Amino acid sequence: MEAQPRVGEEQTGDSGTQRSSVDVSIIMPVYNAFSWLDQCLQGIYQQDFSGSMELSVFDDASTDDSMAVLEAWRDRLEARGVAVVVSGHKSARPMGVGHSKNQAVAQSSGEFLCFQDSDDIMLPQRVRLQFESSLLHPNSLIGSRISRLPQGSTERYTRWINSLTPDQLQTQAFTSHGPTVVMPTWFCSRKLFQKVGPFNEGGKGVPEDLLFFYQHLRQGGSLVRVNECLLVYRYHEEAATHSVTEETMWKLRLDFLQERVLSQWEHFTIWSAGKQGRKLFRSLSPSTQRKVRAFCDVDVKKIKRGFYTYEESQERPKPRVPVLDFREACGPFIICVKLDMTGGELEENLSSLHLKEGIDYYHFS
Repeated sequence: MEAQPRVGEEQTGDSGTQRSSVDVSIIMPVYNAFSWLDQCLQGIYQQDFSGSMELSVFDDASTDDSMAVLEAWRDRLEARGVAVVVSGHKSARPMGVGHSKNQAVAQSSGEFLCFQDSDDIMLPQRVRLQFESSLLHPNSLIGSRISRLPQGSTERYTRWINSLTPDQLQTQAFTSHGPTVVMPTWFCSRKLFQKVGPFNEGGKGVPEDLLFFYQHLRQGGSLVRVNECLLVYRYHEEAATHSVTEETMWKLRLDFLQERVLSQWEHFTIWSAGKQGRKLFRSLSPSTQRKVRAFCDVDVKKIKRGFYTYEESQERPKPRVPVLDFREACGPFIICVKLDMTGGELEENLSSLHLKEGIDYYHFS
């Protein structure tokens, strides 16, 4: 593989002369995307953005005909005014999505970066609307609403992505769904990327998008979603996201929750004395465990037991935490009940207590 320029360095073309920058670089890692690439490139070709664009592709050792499809589109895209920059490697093993994105960014020259997965389809207004939003919100990671393909797949996840309020883009950053502004819709300035990035290059099993997302929030970055569907987000079993384990996500979410929220609270209550609530308690640092004043629940059987005892604890005496009816518990709360899974009961119970999300409670479910 040829050496690539580092992010932020001046870019040069094949002749060694500096390439002029463009308004938007579409950043696209590719790995064995032959089945979807035609539709993906068609979406890029149909953009109604009137500014200058380039497509920056890094091929991560594809073994199919992905690059043949791309080369077949090159003249058509360039005639449309979209410059095409391609590189890659042919090593025995792929180097991972984080590496590919970093390389695609490094060889690009756009003032703004539009991240595009090779198995998804951007709608014609995507670049234009996200570019306009990014000009208004230069310190923001810009996302959008999405539709899911096949239609009807991951209904809860899709509904969550599309229904989050502006405040919830921040407050629900700890849930098992991952980034509230989902990676396939990301759009940001190059300056923001250089400040936060690059992506982690740990490879398969590393959620490079969640790590970047949390680092962006640590640095005071904000989140904005264009409230239009701008991307068809494809669901399939070969997607890289499936290589990330639930335990990896749990650990990262927990660490971020303790850092950003629990370190600021003197005491709190875990909402749910069930499996997830007890797992959260066991996962907390000993000093944070001591901040848990109670569990609360709606299950009469759990409430009647009176206490939860952490039998595996090395501390003596073993932690013994009261279990209360939710109406008798004191906040703030960490909610360990999944959203949109109780027929509205959880949401109604929270509403009945007149609590404010992001102050009185956070979701960790």
